[in-house]
Amino acid sequence: MSKHGLQHRGLIRRGKILRSAVKLFLEKGYASTTTPEIMKATGMSASSFFAAFKDKEALLLTLVGQMFESQFKNAGSLPCADIDPLMLYAMETALQMHITELSEPLRELYVTAYTLTSTAEYIHQNTAKKLSAIFHLYQPNATEKDFYELELASSGVTRSYMAKPCDMYFPMEQKLRRYLGCCFRIYDVPREKYEPVIEAVLRTDLHTEAEKIIAETVAKAEAGFEALLEETQPHHGSL
Repeated sequence: MSKHGLQHRGLIRRGKILRSAVKLFLEKGYASTTTPEIMKATGMSASSFFAAFKDKEALLLTLVGQMFESQFKNAGSLPCADIDPLMLYAMETALQMHITELSEPLRELYVTAYTLTSTAEYIHQNTAKKLSAIFHLYQPNATEKDFYELELASSGVTRSYMAKPCDMYFPMEQKLRRYLGCCFRIYDVPREKYEPVIEAVLRTDLHTEAEKIIAETVAKAEAGFEALLEETQPHHGSL
């Protein structure tokens, strides 16, 4: 078999594993889903699985990358987010809070992503790159290293608020006010600047956007695998 053929088979294997893992993670949560269960769902041997992913954490890293891509894309399309950096930051981070309230498996998935070394570092590095553009006005002398270190603080706040479920004593409105206020203060944003942003976020239907992101994640896992399968089918030209 050619090198290209081997690479394509590897992509199909990864796509099949990712599709099964997404379903299991959303049904059972990350911790309760075992690697053997993923293997069984895909009908693969251990050698095939580990040829595609080093371990379950590596699989989660791939999924986290896809989910954050959808999250940033959807947040950027919301009102004012494309013209106001503070609004974009608030929408992106508030979306995460709404996603974690959709189900306990999703809460665990996000909290785990902010906890495990590889996935947390992915989040730190990708978020830190955006922070300079968002907060340079309030942190004019901050370097790229400074923003990375500040992101460690804000991601810790994010994880803590994600892990605490909303209830009648701590509704989503209160959670977002507290959470966003803490994050904006980390980056020295004045209260008179961030309070109107928080109010705008609270008026936005982020619950629907959160549901859309999860639906897109599942659809992307399905579509990606189906597309790879399509490419392997023989194509017969018309006479």
